[in-house]
Amino acid sequence: MTPSNRGSGQVTAIPPAAPSPKRTFAGIFVTVWANFTAFGVAVPVIPTLVTQTIGGSATLVGAAFATAAVLALVFRPVAGRLAQRHGPRRVMMLGSLLAALAAAAYALPFGEAGLLSVRIAIGTAEALVMTAGAVWTVSLAPVSRRGRIIGIYGLSMWGGLAAGPILGELAYRLGSYSLVWATAAALSISASIVLAALPKGERSDSPVSARLLPPAAILPGLALAAGGFGYAAVTSFGALAMASRGIDGGSILLSLFSAAYVLVRLLAGGLSDRFGPVPLILAAATLEATGLTLIALAPNWGLAAAGAVIAGGGFTLLYPSLAIIAVATAPESERGATLGAVSSFFDLSIGVAGLAGGALAAVSYSAVFGLSAVLALTAIAAAIAALRRSRSRDDSRDRSLADRSQAAIRSGQGRSRERPRPAGPSRAACRCARGGYRPSARVIRVRHPRRSPRLRV
Repeated sequence: MTPSNRGSGQVTAIPPAAPSPKRTFAGIFVTVWANFTAFGVAVPVIPTLVTQTIGGSATLVGAAFATAAVLALVFRPVAGRLAQRHGPRRVMMLGSLLAALAAAAYALPFGEAGLLSVRIAIGTAEALVMTAGAVWTVSLAPVSRRGRIIGIYGLSMWGGLAAGPILGELAYRLGSYSLVWATAAALSISASIVLAALPKGERSDSPVSARLLPPAAILPGLALAAGGFGYAAVTSFGALAMASRGIDGGSILLSLFSAAYVLVRLLAGGLSDRFGPVPLILAAATLEATGLTLIALAPNWGLAAAGAVIAGGGFTLLYPSLAIIAVATAPESERGATLGAVSSFFDLSIGVAGLAGGALAAVSYSAVFGLSAVLALTAIAAAIAALRRSRSRDDSRDRSLADRSQAAIRSGQGRSRERPRPAGPSRAACRCARGGYRPSARVIRVRHPRRSPRLRV
């Protein structure tokens, strides 16, 4: 009961307090981390499972990993549309439950077909969780802090992928395959419990576009793919390049790249909000190209290690800035599909880098890293072209709004000149009121120095 109506006995309901955005952000990040940790738990044991338990070959091992990657790549734009249409929390919940069921299904004795079916479900769950979480994060993040929040969101995925294999190897050594599957399922179930405590994500009021590859995703996606080629080169060929030069410790390059990726993202993730996306993309591409060039030409381990740190620190700044451009360029009805498609370009670049880099590595490992450095610089051109498109779209929209406003003003002025001046009450109406004739109409009192007639309005 409020003080203003305490005497009247009326009770005013106090609306519930709005949920804290920090709590929602934390829940989203924990959910993504837990699910991607669950996805990574199975990674170190799948080769052993295929070759020793199922009796498959190395080809089946590659097919198991490729199946999940391809499904995630194809299904991410669809997951973005579903998140806009039905709400991101529902889509993330669906992905978490699907991941838990898939983890439990690893234990079923269905052989090669069963394993590939589980990997299909894992790829679908990955797309649902990752893309719906990105849509939810972007919808809640204030524009002034969008770059930093997107950066932290990306770290929740990378952190899960880094922690999962370590936890999976530990579970396998302490127990068996059953403990690995149980750990993965428990993580995804825990993510579902966290989601259940969060408020529902808002659904889009505008119609959701049916496009799976929105135009707004193409240029930012190509820029991300160009930068992702260098990451794939370090992952696949870093150790081999060092070994070909007689340098030990090449496997540590990926760890240095990943450490720089995480550290720079934490320390400098908000620079795109302060300086804008283009300066950050320029710095990111230049740093990554410099680091990859150092790896290509390094005569010793120290120079190659410095190159890995510089390349990782540059690459980490690329995605938040490109996501800002993609969201600003895409219409409201295509934002979910746009974010999913941009992420799919990164997955596509990993596959292309494996094929093209493998063919080029037969000639020279230095050529692989040299090509990666050139591609990293092309990200600058793609990002600038995407930003120009965003600005031209905003300018055309502003001109359209200005034209409509001018037309409305002119139309209103014309109507005001043609509108007759309303007439006041007639003398007959006053006499009718004084004579006692009271029709069923709204009656108002008009104060007068000598009399107060009732006027019919």
